Amino acid sequence: MACYRVHPIHRSPKNGVSRRDFLAVGAVAGLGLSLSDFFAIHSAQAEQKNYDFVEPTAQSVIQIFLPGGMSSQESFDPKPYAPIEYRGELGSVKTNVEGVVFSETLAKTAQVADKLTVIRSMTHGEAAHERGTHNMFTGYRPSPALVFPSMGSIVSHEYGPRKDLPPYVCIPNQPNPYAGTGYLSSSFAPFSLGADPATKGFKVRDLSRGGDIDDTRFARRRSALDAVNKYFSSKVKADAVGAMDTFYERAFSLVESKEAREAFNIDAEEAKLRDEYGRNAAGQRMLMARRLVEAGVRFVTLTYGSWDHHANVTQSMRSQMPAFDQAFARLIRDLDERGLLDTTMVIVSSEFGRTPKVNSQGGRDHWPKVFSTVLAGGGVKRGVVYGATNATATEPDVNPIGPEDLTTTIYRCLGIIADKELMAPGDRPIEIVKGGKVRQDLLA
Repeated sequence: MACYRVHPIHRSPKNGVSRRDFLAVGAVAGLGLSLSDFFAIHSAQAEQKNYDFVEPTAQSVIQIFLPGGMSSQESFDPKPYAPIEYRGELGSVKTNVEGVVFSETLAKTAQVADKLTVIRSMTHGEAAHERGTHNMFTGYRPSPALVFPSMGSIVSHEYGPRKDLPPYVCIPNQPNPYAGTGYLSSSFAPFSLGADPATKGFKVRDLSRGGDIDDTRFARRRSALDAVNKYFSSKVKADAVGAMDTFYERAFSLVESKEAREAFNIDAEEAKLRDEYGRNAAGQRMLMARRLVEAGVRFVTLTYGSWDHHANVTQSMRSQMPAFDQAFARLIRDLDERGLLDTTMVIVSSEFGRTPKVNSQGGRDHWPKVFSTVLAGGGVKRGVVYGATNATATEPDVNPIGPEDLTTTIYRCLGIIADKELMAPGDRPIEIVKGGKVRQDLLA
């Protein structure tokens, strides 16, 4: 399946074709494409409709996904003046932004709040894990007829690889079906590490040659595989065949490129810095993410923990949040110290929030009506709380924002036209995000 990127051009109001298009025809003729070929491609391309292309402010994204539905009351939106059955047992801590408090579990993150935008008014209507996850990874409500592409796969489709590195990487593995390609070709799927960088002796799977394979043998194997791929590609026109060809090509590039392999070598980091991130899943996954975007990976998704706290939310947050707090605060400072925060967007999200009132088991149940998401860098404002909830965190009180607006705003920072149409099966044009608006007041 072919999908093509469209850059802004000046189109004729009469027939939709510009002088630049005709110049392009002359250019592609030298490649063996006929006029009819060119216009067939042209008609399959998506159209820019609502706003002009802008230069990206974000070159990379680190998406930190906290599966299960993290409680905002015990994290980024505490309610210290609400009755105990609403605010819960945890206290709050002042941040370095005047008048803003976080939960006591985020004491280190509170000291980098001046580099964050905390959205306290995220909202959607899906209370099931799978449906809420689909919302937050794609910007779309789930459809029984179609799975939509994740943000990482859209970035992979629109920009492709950089510096011989996969454009989209999942740490440690693709966390759910909605982090994948959806209706796009599977060649835009993420590269998964296959192991947790926090484990002893960590190695990325399939990233090195066997010890008995020298350059000559490696080249011979590649040549044989190229011949097999060419044969099957000529006989079978299928997404799986094209995707496998793409995967093998990228795999060879990784194995052959010392610089690309080195990007995954977390042992090259100083021991002191690894300690500062934390020698645990949260710390080493975030450190690996920083290492990958610094090397050239465009989009990294990492997961940490399980936040489905129907019981004992206080104890559970005290158990899981310290590692996140330490790692996240260090990630933000590390990116800033390296001059990467301005061009790297960091997203912290979950599929929904938790009920305003603590239940009889000391936990909170699913609550998609309002929850928190955090952005940093890549063109968003710093030291801002966007939106607000009411006194008991029951619903948005100011500036409610849904997944379609959030993803559209993220795409704007990446220079991706969110209402561009891609081709789904059956030659159906589908907008990357439907009906989303750029929230300009989030942008720097």
